[in-house]
Amino acid sequence: MGEDKIFIEGMLFYGYHGVNQEERVLGQRFVVDLQLFRDLGEAGRSDDLSQTVNYASVFKAAREIVEGPPANLIETVAERLAAAVLERFPVDAVQVRVRKPWAPVKGSALETVGVQIYRKR
Repeated sequence: MGEDKIFIEGMLFYGYHGVNQEERVLGQRFVVDLQLFRDLGEAGRSDDLSQTVNYASVFKAAREIVEGPPANLIETVAERLAAAVLERFPVDAVQVRVRKPWAPVKGSALETVGVQIYRKR
């Protein structure tokens, strides 16, 4: 695998993930960043969308997952995102970062918490 990648950063979604009942009822914002690894040489030479990954389609897939069925853990959300990208798009690997801004952690003042995973075929 080369060093080529497509990145889609700062996708904002509203979901109902979390272990606390309040998170499941009220929901909260999630920020998702994706890096899609694949050779982009042919796309660059041909100027042909079919030789790369349509990031609008990736955004729609991410929205389905993050705004879809709730999970207790953002690790689960990240795994769902990685699996969907690898299943639906022609990539060699994906790096997923899911952040939960202002996570409700009692007695703390947090800007964000999150997870980052890397999965490949």
